Amino acid sequence: MIMESNYKNLKIWQEGMILSAEVYRLTKKLPSTESFGLVSQMRRASVSIVSNIAEGAGRNSNAQFVHFLSIAQGSAFELETQLLLLVKLEFVTEEEITHALKLLDYIQKMNFRLRESLSKK
Repeated sequence: MIMESNYKNLKIWQEGMILSAEVYRLTKKLPSTESFGLVSQMRRASVSIVSNIAEGAGRNSNAQFVHFLSIAQGSAFELETQLLLLVKLEFVTEEEITHALKLLDYIQKMNFRLRESLSKK
């Protein structure tokens, strides 16, 4: 089990923090008309990823941690969809979201492996 004080040492949490900062940078470029739409949704999804990892790490069991990792995974896929929508709406180019998508892919893979590992214990 991961102890709450150690969640900051988790690579998945560290990468999630980088991703959240990247999302905030990206969403600053969006039109002000999106401040209550995509900007808000994307920022909440990115923060949800790291928040659920931290909350799950602070729980009393691996099963609870796995549950919160599952929520974080859902938020990661939600954010991925929103990033792709930015390109469809021509707010950004594919090149501008490449770094965020790579981070997301890495986080999604780490999340899957961590959940599998915790489920076996």
